[in-house]
Amino acid sequence: MKALPVLVACLSLPWLPVLVLADALIIVDDRGGASALPYYEALNLQPRTVVSAPLIEIPRPPAGVVNEASMLPVRSMRLSPGAVARRVIESPGLPPLFLVGDDQRSRAWLQQRAQRLRELGAVGLVVNITSAETLAALRALVPGLPLSPVAGDDLAERLGLRHYPVLITATGIEQ
Repeated sequence: MKALPVLVACLSLPWLPVLVLADALIIVDDRGGASALPYYEALNLQPRTVVSAPLIEIPRPPAGVVNEASMLPVRSMRLSPGAVARRVIESPGLPPLFLVGDDQRSRAWLQQRAQRLRELGAVGLVVNITSAETLAALRALVPGLPLSPVAGDDLAERLGLRHYPVLITATGIEQ
């Protein structure tokens, strides 16, 4: 006899989703006490409507050839050449990278630290550069170091940077 309620409960489980979608509140058993209806009415619940997902427009790739020259010039408004104080950060897994620009300070910094940057396997982000020719000249100063033109404003904001050149590793920021 005790198995009968369990059997009835198991057989009614497939109907559970239908009961959830029911609009009206149906009282199956009332053992006295105060009605919960005023609480539900106070919620002012609206009838359920089917909401379709908004259409997302997928941008088309630009017509023509897309190459590095098409990304130039790069201007990072939050970054300028200047002194950077050394500080500790904790970013486990962050690969070494450095920020430079097309200016005398960055060129001198690159030439002085080229060997260490190579040893670290650091990737260079050129955050202020005007043309493909100036980028090629910067690359010629430090053969073997990857340099890519990238706007650095977001990175500068996240790391609290205002100046470059700078080396960023998983454990610190230094010039």
